[in-house]
Amino acid sequence: MNGKIALEEHFITPEFGQPIVNLSDTRLREVYRRLLEVEEERLEGMDKNGIDFAVLSLNMPGIQSETNPRVAVERSISVNNELASIVARHPNRYAGFAAVAMQEPSAAAAELSRCVSDLGFKGAMVHGYTNVGNAETGEYLDEPKCLPFWERAESLGVPVYLHPRNPLPGQARIYNGHPELMAAVWAFTVETATHALRLITSGLFDRFPRLNIILGHMGETLPFSIWRIENAYSMGRGGKELNKPLSAYLSENFFITTAGNFSTPALLATMLVVGADRMLFSVDYPWASMDDGAKWFDEAPISAADRRKIGRVNAERLFGLPEASE
Repeated sequence: MNGKIALEEHFITPEFGQPIVNLSDTRLREVYRRLLEVEEERLEGMDKNGIDFAVLSLNMPGIQSETNPRVAVERSISVNNELASIVARHPNRYAGFAAVAMQEPSAAAAELSRCVSDLGFKGAMVHGYTNVGNAETGEYLDEPKCLPFWERAESLGVPVYLHPRNPLPGQARIYNGHPELMAAVWAFTVETATHALRLITSGLFDRFPRLNIILGHMGETLPFSIWRIENAYSMGRGGKELNKPLSAYLSENFFITTAGNFSTPALLATMLVVGADRMLFSVDYPWASMDDGAKWFDEAPISAADRRKIGRVNAERLFGLPEASE
């Protein structure tokens, strides 16, 4: 399929190149190099794989790991301006997700407004919990202090991409002695799925029913587990009453992307649970391969109509992008 739109595609700048990887590892050095590269090589890869357009976002952990709220606000403005300059050089190929300082949710709301209204960004990406004060203190996005941000996202009509990060160091004991299970192997999934469920069970979507969240990696296992989660929740919900079943929020307030999960059984199961209208193509570049992601998606055993929806049409509608010429 030509004309695909991808939207979990990461970048860093030299200023924001946090020590995210062990650069003694050859493969991770290459990922780091590609995170810095947003010009010819990346665009050539998109052309080769039928990807017309990409929404770029600051790599994990983004602004969320900055422990000083004032500095976080300043850094979010700086990196968004840098991303805007990248997009301005390639306006027909790139758009941006804002990096926001959830350490100060009112400032995050103001920055989201600036990025959407003035810079033309398509929403925001947040990387899980937010550190405040130190690396062991985390605040989650369902906490009351975050309501001004969610209210602004709904009023602007833009989605927020909930992206993984590793758990707080003090909460990662289950991985002690098993560092191989951290990050994308397993810890990212557990952390992000739990975070998404917190948003649902907090009543956030009853309060803001038009709010949309994007989950990558085929929904962080939630489409495959939602029946059991919902069934068990109905037996003992801790006094919480929601307007809808949990599965309804997953199908109505979330979009699910294929980023970094090129599994045909997972694709088909997710389509059965949330429907093709709530799914979006993504690669998770440069952590995942454009070649692998595009080839798998182009050959997946789904109808041409569903491929077109997931590959482009749903993103056009969600982000208000021009329709592709046939």
